[in-house]
Amino acid sequence: MNHTIPVNSRTLRRLALPLALATLVAACGDNQPQQAGPPPPGVTVAKPVQRQVTEHDEYVGRFTAVNSVEVRARVSGSLDGLHFKDGQIVKQGDLLFTIDKRPFENALAQARATLAQARSNLTYAEADLLRGQQLVRDKTITDQTFEQRAQAARNAQAAVNGAEAALRQAELNLGFTELRAPIEGRIGDRRVSPGNLVTGGDGGNTTLLATIVSTNPIYFEFTFDEASFLRYERMAAGGDRDVASRGAGVAVTLKLIDEKEFMHRGRMDFVDNVIDRSTGTIRGRAVFENANGIFTPGMFARVSVPASPPYNALLVPDVAIGSEQARKYVLTVNADNVAVPKYVTLGPLAGDLRVIKGGIVAGDNIIVDGVARVRPGQKVAPHEQKPPASANAAPPAKTD
Repeated sequence: MNHTIPVNSRTLRRLALPLALATLVAACGDNQPQQAGPPPPGVTVAKPVQRQVTEHDEYVGRFTAVNSVEVRARVSGSLDGLHFKDGQIVKQGDLLFTIDKRPFENALAQARATLAQARSNLTYAEADLLRGQQLVRDKTITDQTFEQRAQAARNAQAAVNGAEAALRQAELNLGFTELRAPIEGRIGDRRVSPGNLVTGGDGGNTTLLATIVSTNPIYFEFTFDEASFLRYERMAAGGDRDVASRGAGVAVTLKLIDEKEFMHRGRMDFVDNVIDRSTGTIRGRAVFENANGIFTPGMFARVSVPASPPYNALLVPDVAIGSEQARKYVLTVNADNVAVPKYVTLGPLAGDLRVIKGGIVAGDNIIVDGVARVRPGQKVAPHEQKPPASANAAPPAKTD
């Protein structure tokens, strides 16, 4: 038995309104656009800098004086005077010390008297020999007597020669009482005060009075390892004379411990003839001008020497280089604005730039800013960086 529920028009209107609203909401949801993803990150790109570079090696060493002299007395006596201030610059020939001259003046006077006596004896002997020549012709004296007179004349001449030598030595000894600077340079402090007895002579027990070291020019000595020495020599044998080989005159630069740049220029002038067996290193030496006297013997410094012939290289900012375990890479941007990694072979630093020996070409767009925001294969928004005005000038390439 079926039962029919009567539905009036008011009931239908109440049911139709919610249904229409649901249909409208569904239609709006179908037409709503999907939410867009984040935009590609912005990066700065630049092409590699093309430049001629020369690799350099750095070594630590010390300054040494070209000339160093110990001032010692040539004669013994009492130190009578001091004629310099400790630590001052002295010129060659400047008077430094004086020794009491009185004993040496007496010795000189005695030597002169001895010479005068010897000359007097020589005059008498020569006159006696001259008389003997006539007497022996007249057979008044024997030949033996004549020979005795001739011998006496020769002995007198020898005595004069000996007295003259003694006089010259006495004059030298008197001159040695004045000790003068043998070289130009800076003198140290006095080792003996006036009034003390000093021991002179040519032996090893003489008294050290002071030391003098030359200051301009000045040597800089350093050591480098056997492998570097072989590398320098092989490059020099191949015709490149601008490396730190035995060929003199190679230009080098130097900086002191409180300086940031290699600002002092000098030249190599010596490489030792043996390798130290205990350290496996060989000694090199450069010479520098030191007109202002800032370089002091014993002072530490770093020297930069050429380690390769000049060559054309590509350079990128060192901050643009990433690491993947043992490999190094740079991120490049291709034609589709996608970041592509390229593995590279690194060379030395040249200021803030790094020499790239392989892995990129001159036309690559290298990401130089924003590397941390990019992953390989990610789309980017590149902005090209203008090359610096000084792109063709940079400090020497320094090997690590």
